[in-house]
Amino acid sequence: MKLVFATHNPNKLKEIQKLVPSFIELVSLDEIGCTEDIPETASSLEGNARIKASYVTKTYNFPCFADDTGLIVNALNGEPGVYSARYAGPQKNSKANMTKLLRNLKYKNNRTAFFKTVIALNIKGETHIFEGTVDGEITEKETGQNGFGYDPIFKPNGYEETFGQLPLSVKNKISHRGLAFKKLITYLNNINVTR
Repeated sequence: MKLVFATHNPNKLKEIQKLVPSFIELVSLDEIGCTEDIPETASSLEGNARIKASYVTKTYNFPCFADDTGLIVNALNGEPGVYSARYAGPQKNSKANMTKLLRNLKYKNNRTAFFKTVIALNIKGETHIFEGTVDGEITEKETGQNGFGYDPIFKPNGYEETFGQLPLSVKNKISHRGLAFKKLITYLNNINVTR
């Protein structure tokens, strides 16, 4: 079964391809010829995930899932939240986003934060929502080359390493995205997925 993951990000696609069951051919937006940047105009992570999944299903007639992820920093009243990817501007530059976040936290004692991923799956005329969260803290500097986004400055609770240092196999088990996708995969395994 061909299932579209509404992303242009090859890192995200690769991360999730390792998790999906073998009967699913997971393809990206590029692979179905969707080159447009689907606008994320909702004020919530769930809203953005629904917008992206619905756009692909309506326009290309494929079952599709989309995710939206936010980093919620408690001392910054939930920033960057829904604006995590474009925190430092519309160019979606991870380095600039981390620099801005570390600057904004410079004089804050509370560095607790959590990542949240929301997935919207459109399949067989229905939409299903799956969520995952992971608690942790923001480090004072970037450490590690693994992952993407804010991974080098996020240290999950119970670990001494950032997501940027942890191997992908460990990150997939404990991360917000990994947990949300585990719920998605369980659901896909339990339905008769024919197009």
